[in-house]
Amino acid sequence: MDTIVIKFGGSSLSTTDKIKNAADRIIQIRKQGNNVIAVVSAMGKTTDQLLSLAEQITDKPAQREMDMLLTTGEQVSISLLTMALTSKGMEAISLTGWQAGIVTENIHSNARILDVKTAMLRKRLDEGKVVVAAGFQGVTEEGEITTLGRGGSDTTAVAIAAALDAKRCLICTDVTGVYTSDPRFVPTARKLSSISYDEMLELANLGAGVLHPRAVEFAKNYGVALEVRSSIENEEGTVIEEEVSMEQNLIVRGVAFEKGMTRLTILGLNNELNGLSSIFTVLADHQIDVDIIIQSQTDTNKTNLSFSIKTKDLDNVIEVLEQHRQEIGYEGLEHEAELAKVSIVGSGMVSNPGVAARMFQILAKKQIQVKMVSTSEIKISVVVNEDQMELAAQTLHEEYDLGAVPAEATN
Repeated sequence: MDTIVIKFGGSSLSTTDKIKNAADRIIQIRKQGNNVIAVVSAMGKTTDQLLSLAEQITDKPAQREMDMLLTTGEQVSISLLTMALTSKGMEAISLTGWQAGIVTENIHSNARILDVKTAMLRKRLDEGKVVVAAGFQGVTEEGEITTLGRGGSDTTAVAIAAALDAKRCLICTDVTGVYTSDPRFVPTARKLSSISYDEMLELANLGAGVLHPRAVEFAKNYGVALEVRSSIENEEGTVIEEEVSMEQNLIVRGVAFEKGMTRLTILGLNNELNGLSSIFTVLADHQIDVDIIIQSQTDTNKTNLSFSIKTKDLDNVIEVLEQHRQEIGYEGLEHEAELAKVSIVGSGMVSNPGVAARMFQILAKKQIQVKMVSTSEIKISVVVNEDQMELAAQTLHEEYDLGAVPAEATN
């Protein structure tokens, strides 16, 4: 029998009626002759509610205890979904992340999966049961419970699919697939029939919340057949694959955006060869993600270094840098908040020169100031004022005609 892994996010399980609907979807796949493993997130806003409880106790909870607290959310989901399945006559069993064999590195709150020990999963499938596994969580080799960070259930599902050589991994959510942009902010956004792993990975990293970046990376590395589709509507979703077979004529395939960015500038750095490495080593050691980086020389033969971070990390970044000020050797810090990152993504950009020029021209025409720029072979990102983010996204989506249905799709 083929194995299908199907993942349901929190919004798809936010009520008991939605849990029953998820059970019906699982039963439908099972009756088609497939083994089924369902990976689930915590119901609705459960994780946020648990975080709020912790904040009422202490401003700085231990990460180990936060993992212990947050993993209870998924345990509620797996038990209720299993109850729904068995009440409908389908044999099923719930497994926590550690019971399902998810082994992670020894880092709390943002651990990476190291291995999936499949013995328990295979045993329960061989017994003819649907397995309902908790996403977002795992266990270290030493037996410590860990969590995988926001969106980690996507990664759990893909990792299990890879370990079991599953036929497909379905990511069911409250949207019907991957869109050319977020339709809540860009009304002309259109669902893509397919997108490449690389394009999806860029979009996920750049703010498109439909898939977790680690999940896409896992799928690419292990060749997992991945599809994003609706948990409610019974229609085809978006296939993420190595080579995109449709809509090849699109140079740009998506516009992503993310608010809550801050530009931090380190002033008066000495021009030492190891200066940059010491800064980013310190930040990496504290699990701080840095994005766009710009270096400039001053009139006094010093260096200023600017980089973008998430605003929520600002206080932590400043604290870390100040702790290592003597080691790094800088004169001061400046920061500018209320910024956003807007990006265009498309594998066709590699062989089509002039995409960047066109992007900057249209932004300038709309009086949108570009504060920072970052590029790769298949993406261009700009940092703009947060209050201009939606205008920039809508303008770029229109400029590259992403709302139009390609001729191939109409034939």
